Amino acid sequence: MKTRINIDQLEPEAYKAMMVMEKYLAQTSLDPTLSSLVKIRASQINGCAYCIEIHAKEALEQGETQNKIFALTAWKESPLFSEKEKAAFLITEEITHISNKGVNDKTFELVQCYFTDNEVANLIMLIGTINTWNRIAISTHMFHEE
Repeated sequence: MKTRINIDQLEPEAYKAMMVMEKYLAQTSLDPTLSSLVKIRASQINGCAYCIEIHAKEALEQGETQNKIFALTAWKESPLFSEKEKAAFLITEEITHISNKGVNDKTFELVQCYFTDNEVANLIMLIGTINTWNRIAISTHMFHEE
């Protein structure tokens, strides 16, 4: 597969704006490993191999286990994830599939049991940002060279 266009080269200011959001999200109180898992989960839903690869590697470097990364597609049935992680994955799925039914009130209330309002806001921004990255990577055919 050949890369179609390189947005970073064509529109560096737009790409820079995305990187500013990434920098902001990295300094929030959200757990970095959980953030990586959320990014992987959204990328799995969207079918973005590029982002799955980046964030799986990132999660491993942060100390996450391979077993948890492998089990992420079946997080609802897996005993490997905490209730807090499961709440984060649930809202990740509902935001990523936003056109289905939006974010359920029960889901939002569940997330508020585990995260402060500021963390919920940052989680929403994190999920929105990775969904944008997925769309950029998929539409431009971004890939990692071996």
